[in-house]
Amino acid sequence: MKTKLYFTAMMLLGCVGVSSAQAQNQECMTNLSIYVEHAKVKNYEAAYTPWKMVYENCPDINWANFAYGERILKDRIKKSTGADKDANIQELLTLYDNSMKYFPKKASLAPVIIDKVLLKYDNKMIGDEEIYSQLSKAFHEDKPNFKNPKALYLYFSSLVDLHKAGSKDLQEVFDVYDDVTEKIEDENVKLTDRISALLPKEEAGTLTSKEKKQLKAATTNSESFGKIEGSIDSKLGDLADCGNLIPLYQKSFEEKKNDINWVKRAVGRMFNKECTDDPMFKKLFEAQMALDPSADAYVYGGNLKLKAGDRNGAVADFNKALDLETNARKKSNIAYKVATVFRRSSKSTARSYAQKAIDANPSNGRAYLLIANLYATSANDCGSTPFEKRAIYWRAAEMARKAGRVDPSLSGRANQSAASYSAKAPSKTDIFNSGMAGKTVTFKCWVGGSVKVPNL
Repeated sequence: MKTKLYFTAMMLLGCVGVSSAQAQNQECMTNLSIYVEHAKVKNYEAAYTPWKMVYENCPDINWANFAYGERILKDRIKKSTGADKDANIQELLTLYDNSMKYFPKKASLAPVIIDKVLLKYDNKMIGDEEIYSQLSKAFHEDKPNFKNPKALYLYFSSLVDLHKAGSKDLQEVFDVYDDVTEKIEDENVKLTDRISALLPKEEAGTLTSKEKKQLKAATTNSESFGKIEGSIDSKLGDLADCGNLIPLYQKSFEEKKNDINWVKRAVGRMFNKECTDDPMFKKLFEAQMALDPSADAYVYGGNLKLKAGDRNGAVADFNKALDLETNARKKSNIAYKVATVFRRSSKSTARSYAQKAIDANPSNGRAYLLIANLYATSANDCGSTPFEKRAIYWRAAEMARKAGRVDPSLSGRANQSAASYSAKAPSKTDIFNSGMAGKTVTFKCWVGGSVKVPNL
């Protein structure tokens, strides 16, 4: 009898528990609806209390607890001071941790670490050591989801500051620089691929409203990566000049000469910084050729031959590099490198390789910028009158604008260049006085082609 009474009591308690849970769940659903409506219209103050009830009692009921919770708490942080502000910051830090606990498929490691670091950084609650260690963890353990431009910059910038303070060596700075710039390039490739697919539809006027949003978002994000990349290069500054690179590689060569990744990065950095006259470059290049006679290696070999006066041998190596490379984007990058080698000695050859770069990858904005510069620096060679000579700047400006369109990460440089070239082109007064409005100027120099003079 006692046993029957015991089981009866347990069943009743169970029913009460289920009923209580159902009631609480219903209350959570009601408050969820209330705070979401407030949050949608940015009335975060009114949203806080019902959000707090749902978050504390039913944290896993809906992702909105974290998506809107972040906005609600950021608003409270913005409007509070002193101890209240500190408490709100701690609550948001805990929310970030809980987002990964309750919704691991939506909140992965890197974004959570990044959100916490940026929150502390914006509120001056974190130093370089913690910034670097936390973002390094995020980068190495969840690299695919490390996409925040500001965090990429802070990751590198904090390391440079630690190096200048004497706690990190120069090789680590270069390693992280390579990792970060490669990540930026990878992310921008995805964006420019999307832009390239949508631009023809935009020009044809057939973009859907969804595609317009996608194009706008891709353009904005690419611009952000471009700005961050420029900031990272500025932060690296003179640390990567020949005076630092050469002794570093001399010191590490014997230890690292069989590490193909180290050798390739060292050769590439010395090439990009024009340290190719130093014997160390040749030593590194020969090590790369022995380990991996890749397409890039033939580019560097061609450059050495060109400096030695062997133009035919250099061209043969450059073309060998292009023949070896099967990846279109890498082929484009090689062609662009070759174009930069010839930009001073033969502008027509430089343009030829720049065009090959564009043919392989229409999103290679750097190639368009190079062609723009080649045109602009040929003004004195392309025309018999001052007007004709200055008309070349219209073509240069057109190329520069194209660079920013196909690769928005270059839009800052592209827009600046286009504006500079346009300012050097004939003015409205010049067009009026020359009587050339609406006429065509033909270029009889290496540039070839023509440009139509704007109508007044």
